[in-house]
Amino acid sequence: MQAKVSDECISCELCVETCPEVFEMGDSIARVTVDPIPPEHEGAVRKAAEDCPVSGIFIT
Repeated sequence: MQAKVSDECISCELCVETCPEVFEMGDSIARVTVDPIPPEHEGAVRKAAEDCPVSGIFIT
């Protein structure tokens, strides 16, 4: 599994709070820190993507 944060990110930090093992805040938007996503964090990454207020996290 891979994840990407789009430029639509509003820096709400929800993804960082949901899964700090995978997401961190960059200069202006959140970013993914591991690729591929470790299996033990896949559920949290899916939750972050589902809960993102601007639907800015894409999973492949």
